[in-house]
Amino acid sequence: MLVNYLSFFLSHRLSIAEASLAQGFDVFIGYGELRGADPKALEQKGFKVSLIPMQPGGINLFKDLKTLYYIWAYFKSVKPDIVHLVTIKPYLYGGIISRLIGVKGLVSAVSGLGTLFVNKDFKARFLRLLLYPIYKFAFNHFNQKIIVQNEEDLRELLDWGVLKLSKVKLLKGSGVKLGNFKYFNEAIGITTVCFAARLLRDKGVYEYFSAARILKERGVKAHFLLAGDFDINNPSGLNVDDLNKLKEEGHVEVIGFQKDISELYAKSHIVCLPSYREGFPKSLIEAAAASRAIVTTNVPGCRDVIIPNKTGLLVPVKNSEKLADALQWLIENSKERIIMGKAGRKLAEKEFSIEKIVLNHINIYQKLLSIN
Repeated sequence: MLVNYLSFFLSHRLSIAEASLAQGFDVFIGYGELRGADPKALEQKGFKVSLIPMQPGGINLFKDLKTLYYIWAYFKSVKPDIVHLVTIKPYLYGGIISRLIGVKGLVSAVSGLGTLFVNKDFKARFLRLLLYPIYKFAFNHFNQKIIVQNEEDLRELLDWGVLKLSKVKLLKGSGVKLGNFKYFNEAIGITTVCFAARLLRDKGVYEYFSAARILKERGVKAHFLLAGDFDINNPSGLNVDDLNKLKEEGHVEVIGFQKDISELYAKSHIVCLPSYREGFPKSLIEAAAASRAIVTTNVPGCRDVIIPNKTGLLVPVKNSEKLADALQWLIENSKERIIMGKAGRKLAEKEFSIEKIVLNHINIYQKLLSIN
């Protein structure tokens, strides 16, 4: 497995890797940055973990050529039967190297198309033009499965002409351990709204703060939490000064990265993610597992996680007023909110269990091996 952040591997792919170990695979993990993760803990589990220097965001020709070399050297050293590439640079650069050196089987996991497809300006269109041949090459290994998380991302890639439908497997998200979410009853006290995601403009951070300000001005009583860490390598990432300016408004409590999401959601009543586009956001499938009503945007990925008006509410993207309206309705209608949360839990049990996702991945690995 090759991933940009080891922390992302832990939160989104660890169960798949553990199941692979149990199936008798030797599992090697290459990562670009730790982001708070402990490689020694993974080594104690039986994984072989290596740093692969990688610039996570942006394009730098010299650094990216070095990254291609490091991936090439890593794959030549490990000699993998299957390479599983997660996040954009790994599945692009790892896909190129896998084809060049003849890796037997390839899994490319598209967990979201990112800022490049959120923006429609000239720069984004120009970058898509430049990246087209790279995507085309990386997504056309002879023995490959490309995992996408929602149908709109799939259509976007098909319309772009970079992949074949026969190579695609649609899997809704990275799964959730349902047993980790046990505190289904709402906490007593003031209604708490929680935003849990990386601190990116594209996640709707500014709209969330604006909605909190609007509701305070309306006299709506609620407590707003912002949980998440910086990602300065992302083009839409906030920096410390950006966050401090938002904190000065005093409407939202900023609590930083939270390791125990189940505990965070246990003390929350509503989970909010006003993102501009997602693959299939784990924070929202965890919210469903925790029996929490959701407010999110009517965009690819986000709308796929909920049943509108049954497990949560959809609002227009980049619209703080409508976001405030939806949050206010849930704050003021606790019975309906609780019913939505319980419906979300049933949806999570049916669609989002980690066991279902893991089984699909093991089946993909076995099919790729059978072709060789």
